[in-house]
Order: sequence, then C-alpha cells, then structure tokens
Amino acid sequence: MEKWKCEICGYIYDPEAGDPTQNIGSGTPFEDLPKNWTCPVCGAPKDMFKKIT
Repeated sequence: MEKWKCEICGYIYDPEAGDPTQNIGSGTPFEDLPKNWTCPVCGAPKDMFKKIT
C-alpha cells in the first residue's frame, strides 16, 4: 500500500499501521480515510499530504 507524507510536519501515514489516535484501523488506504481526517501530529487536512513514491 502507498504511504503519504504530510507536507507541513513530515508525518507519514502508513496504511498498514492505520491511525490509532483517530480509530483508523490497520489496512485502511489513504483514499478511504474520512474527509475530515487530519494529520495526528500537526492537524493538517488531507489535501496537505503527498504520495510517497
């Protein structure tokens, strides 16, 4: 699965880990995160993330 990086703080969303701070289970692709999901470190919205290649 593809990882995504926050352009503000550098946090990396790893779908294999999910985001336990916001009750996002492991295996959740970035595209399936809720619209209102934000970076758990700095609070940036989803549109501030870029796919890591």
